[in-house]
Order: sequence, then structure tokens, then C-alpha cells
Amino acid sequence: MKFEPWIGYTSSRYISSRRRDKSSPSSVLAVMGICTGVLALIVIIAVMNGFQLGFIESILEISSFHVRAELPGDGEAALETLRELPGVRSVLPFRELQALLRGRRSGPQVAMVRALPENTAALDAGMMKKLVFESGSFDLGREHSILLGAELARRLAVETGDEVSVISVSGIIPGEMETENVPFTVRGIFRSGFYEYDLGWAIINIEETPVLQGAGTLYGGIKLHNRWQDERTLNAVKRLGVYNPVSWREYNRAFFGALRMEKLLMFVLVGLIFIVVGLNIYQSQRRFVLERREEIGLLRAVGAGERAVRLVFTYDGFIIGFLGAGIGLAIGLPIAFNIGPFFGIVETVVNGAVHGLNSLVSALTGSSGLPGGDFAIFSPAVFYIKEVPSRIIPHEVLLIYLFGLLSATTAAWLASGKISRIKPAEVLRYE
Repeated sequence: MKFEPWIGYTSSRYISSRRRDKSSPSSVLAVMGICTGVLALIVIIAVMNGFQLGFIESILEISSFHVRAELPGDGEAALETLRELPGVRSVLPFRELQALLRGRRSGPQVAMVRALPENTAALDAGMMKKLVFESGSFDLGREHSILLGAELARRLAVETGDEVSVISVSGIIPGEMETENVPFTVRGIFRSGFYEYDLGWAIINIEETPVLQGAGTLYGGIKLHNRWQDERTLNAVKRLGVYNPVSWREYNRAFFGALRMEKLLMFVLVGLIFIVVGLNIYQSQRRFVLERREEIGLLRAVGAGERAVRLVFTYDGFIIGFLGAGIGLAIGLPIAFNIGPFFGIVETVVNGAVHGLNSLVSALTGSSGLPGGDFAIFSPAVFYIKEVPSRIIPHEVLLIYLFGLLSATTAAWLASGKISRIKPAEVLRYE
């Protein structure tokens, strides 16, 4: 059955006309419900994507790489071969070892010491983008230079130019080997955006690992232009004879799986808005069908089929979903793209109201007002962030829009099922 023009005209007349029963929910409320659901989901998922993708990119760019493998010998021949593989963006040699770091005015702190080449900036530009230096720079050219995470430097009470003592604890067998303090000079203090790295990471020159006991295995960290092609690269690396190649999916399976589950549950919980609104539209449309029994009987009497009449009310729900989802999309996207200024406005409004209430309480009671400082949605004192990240993924926005549209359309289609039980002759007999 094709869509007749009269179906759309009749449905638009119905949706704009005043309901006979003033107690039945209006179409405006249904549109507002769909709009709220789409708006909330777009903003929440955008902020969640910002946090999660920021963590994932920090881990892949700084720590685990897309594929990592143990290199034989000095690794030079293997590194050149890996760089020639298709799809490879960069290959970086590195070593890892556990160590105790001590500042002059602090106790020892356990840290992961990552040993990198002096020319890391040229070999891996992606890592350099993630390491934001609060002081100093990526300087490993001078003897016994070390770079510290910002939180680790704070725990050690050191700044750029200070000395820290490094004691390697990797490969140490108690009672058989003596440990030795090796002084290193802090040349830079960085932030990666990931608290665990800022608290527990230090970087030294890979050429200086022999001065520390237990220098660690030599690894090659491979980064791809497209991280989703890691399986193909992993198979190619295995054929080269390097040891224990691992993909980023396997290396971070538990953490990435937890992030994926968290996002899915958040999507489902916020998506319950659509179920609630859909149920309201369903009940509203059922009542609306009963209100229009005479019109339905008349339409059936002049030749309109059951599916055509049912489509009139389904189109009613489609219009509600289209308008609600469209308005929610139009409001939600600008907020998601400008989430920082939006939260700033909300905080300003809330703080203005709180200060006004404090002034009123002070005037009435003579006290100093309500306790507490300024309100912040993501306070740096609680959350390890300097700004609220936001990331829009187009196919997720499209999915949210379709949820809003289809929830209203489906609810209207199900509610219009009562039309099949309306007999034109019985309705018109008493008219």
C-alpha cells in the first residue's frame, strides 16, 4: 500500500487539533520527552567518549602501543624490518624496569622507568603530542637525565633541575646482589592526561640502562595508521621471528572491556527515557483512537482501508518522534561541541543563586550564610582533569536520533492496533 497524500494531511490535522479530553497528555509533552532523551544521550555519550577515548589514546600512544614485541639481540635489524611493514606509522625501541626513586626531601616512591632513545620525538610524534610538559622538555641528551610524571614529581618534592636517586629493583635477587643509588637530574616534568602514568612513570635514556641493575628486555613498540588493522600486522610480525608479539586488544583487554561495558550500561540506562516516553505515547494514542471512533468509522465508510487509517495514527507518532528527535539533536550537538563553556554557564548560574541565597540568609539571621565554596560540576579537587573532554562520534549520534524517532513511531503503530476492532457500521449506526 502506497502512502496517500491524505494520510499525511489528516495526521497533521489530528496532531495540531485540541484533544476532546483535556486530561489526555498533549503532543507537545511527547515531543518534549523525546527531545529530552535525545539531548541527554548526545551530551552524556559525548562526554563519556571524551573521557574514554582520551584514556585509550593515552594508553596506546604512551604505554602499550598497537603491537609490541620482544626484539632479539640489539634489535637494530628487527626494527628496520618492522618499519617496512605496510600500515606501520612508527616503531620505537624501549626497555622497562621497576625502580625506587627518592628525592632529597621525600621518602622512596615506586615507579616504572621507561628507557627511550634520545631521538624519540623524531621516531614517535604521537607520543610527544600526549606528553605535555609543565616544565622543562623532552631532554635526554645530557648524562643521567630523567623525566618525571607531574604527580610523581609532586610526591618526590622535586622540580626541574633537582636530583633524584634511582634504585633499580628489577631482576634483583635478595641477598645475592647489592643495589646502588644512581643520581639523575630532572630535565622535564610531564602530564599525560592519565593519572596512573603521571603518578608512576619516569623516562630515561635507553643508552643509560646499563648503569641500573636489571636493565630489562628490549621491546619494539609498533604504531599503525589504523589501529583496527592490528590483527594483520600481528600476523606479519609473527612471521619475522620476533618474540611474544601482543596486540593492544589483548594487552589491555580487562581495562578496555570495562570501559566498553560502562558505556553500554550508560547508554541503556539513559535510553530508558525513550521507553518511558514511548509508553506515554502508546497510552495517549490508544485514548486518541477511542476519541476519534466516529472519524475512523467515517473514513472506513468512504473507502479507506484498515492499514491506511492505522497509518494515519502511526504518522502522528512519526511526526512526534521527528520533531522531538530533531529538536533534541539541534540543541544537543552545540552543547556537546561546547561542553566546557556550557558547564561554565551552569556553574555561574548555580553559584550566583547560592551567593544570593547566602546574602538572604545573612540578612535574615545575621550569620555568615551557608557553608561551602563555589560549585563546580567537575572540580579539579575531586577529578583528575583540567577541562571536560567531549568527543562526537557520528554513527552514535545517528543511532540516538533513530532511537528517538522509532520509539515514538513504534508506540503509535502498536497503539493504533485497536482500529482493527472498530466496525464502521456499528459506529455510524447511532450517528
